Amino acid sequence: KPPPGLGRLLSSSASSQRQEPYEPRASALEERIAKLARCKQTGVSLRGLIEAGTTHVGQLARSGGALPTPVLLTVASFLHRELPIRLARRVSELDLMPRLAETRSVRRVRDWYARSIEEIVAAAKPADAATEAKFAALLSAVYDRHAAVLITMAKGAHELRSSIGYSEFESDAAIHGFLDSFYTSRIGIRMIIGQYLALRECDPASEHGSIGLLHTRVVPVDVAKDAAQHAATLCERQFGVAPAVELHGRLDLSFAYVPDHLYYIMLELLKNSMRATVEHTMRTKNLPQHQLDDDDLPPVKVVVADGEDNEDVAVKVADHGGGIPRSHLPRVWSYLFTTGAPNVQDDFVSCDASDFVGAPLAGLGYGLPISRAYCRYFGGDLTLMSMEGFGTDAFVYLPRLGDHDEPLS
Repeated sequence: KPPPGLGRLLSSSASSQRQEPYEPRASALEERIAKLARCKQTGVSLRGLIEAGTTHVGQLARSGGALPTPVLLTVASFLHRELPIRLARRVSELDLMPRLAETRSVRRVRDWYARSIEEIVAAAKPADAATEAKFAALLSAVYDRHAAVLITMAKGAHELRSSIGYSEFESDAAIHGFLDSFYTSRIGIRMIIGQYLALRECDPASEHGSIGLLHTRVVPVDVAKDAAQHAATLCERQFGVAPAVELHGRLDLSFAYVPDHLYYIMLELLKNSMRATVEHTMRTKNLPQHQLDDDDLPPVKVVVADGEDNEDVAVKVADHGGGIPRSHLPRVWSYLFTTGAPNVQDDFVSCDASDFVGAPLAGLGYGLPISRAYCRYFGGDLTLMSMEGFGTDAFVYLPRLGDHDEPLS
C-alpha cells in the first residue's frame, strides 16, 4: 500500500477525469502565454524548500497556528509569479512539436495548462489572509486539474506512435527529449504547488520530521520495505508467487528527501526485478506458472551504500532476472518501450485511469524514464548495469546535501 501523501504527488482525483472542455480566449490569452514563456524561470532546491518549511513551522508554532505565516505569504507570492511562467513554457514547447500537439490527449493537456495560466494571472496577488486563502483554493483546483497530466501525455504519445509507426516514434530523439523535459517540469510544478498546499496543513506540534511533502529523516530501507510489499502484491496477482527482497548495507541511514519520490522509484525498480526474476526462473527451470513456488525464486537484493561523507545516498536493486540484451539497454529509457504484453499498454492508455492508480506489474513503458526524471529532479540519477543471461543491477543516486536547483529548461 502506498504511504500516506502519495496521492498529493502522484495520484488523481476523479474530478480531473470529468472536466468541462476549456475554450481559451484565443488572441489575448495566446499573446499572454507567448510573453510569459519568454520570462526567466526561478528554480528551487531541496535545501531551500526544507529551510523555508522549517521556518514556516516555527512561525506557525509561535502564532498559535494562525495562517498565513510570513513564509507562507512569500511562497504564495512566488507561485503567483512563477507558475504562469512555467506553464507557459510548456505550452510554447508543445506548440513546437506539432505532430504530438495535434493528438487529442495532448490538446487536452494544453487546454488544462492554458486555463490554469488564465486563472492564476487573473487571481489577486496573495497579500493577506483573505487573498492567500483564495489563492490556495485556486491552486488546489489547479493541482486536481493537472493530476492526470502524466498519463494523459502518455496517451498522446501512444496516439502519435499509432499514427506514425513504432519505428519512427522510437527513433525520434526530439520527441523523447521533449517528453523528458516536459515530465521533469511536471514533477517540479507538482512539487512546488504540493509543498505549498501541504505547508498549510502542517502541525507545528509534530516531531517526526515531516515538513510538508518533505521529510528530514527519510530511511531508504523503510521506503524499500513498503515498496517491496506493494510490488510483491502486484507480482503475486499476476504470477501467484513473488521473490523475497533482502536488505543489505547501511540499514539505519537517513537523509532529507521527498519520501514519495523515493517510493515511486523503488516501486518501479522492484516491480521490474520481481517480474524478470519470475519469468527468467520459469524459462531456466522449464516450469509452468502453476508449478512455480516461492522457494524456486532467487531473492531481489536492495543494498544501501554506507558512509556519512558520501556525496550521494546510493541504493542498488539487484536481481537474477536474466538481464537485458545489450541492444535493448538504450531503449529502456524510451517512452512507451516495453517488453510486456502489448495489450496491457493498449488497454491502459485507452481507459480513464488516473496517474499510477491501478498500474499493472509491467507493460506501460514509462516507469523507468519517469523514475530517472524523479532522480534527476534534485540532482541525482538512475543507471542500469545488466548481464544478459544473469541479471540486472539498478543504481539510484540521490544527492545528500540537497543544494542542486531544479533542472529548468
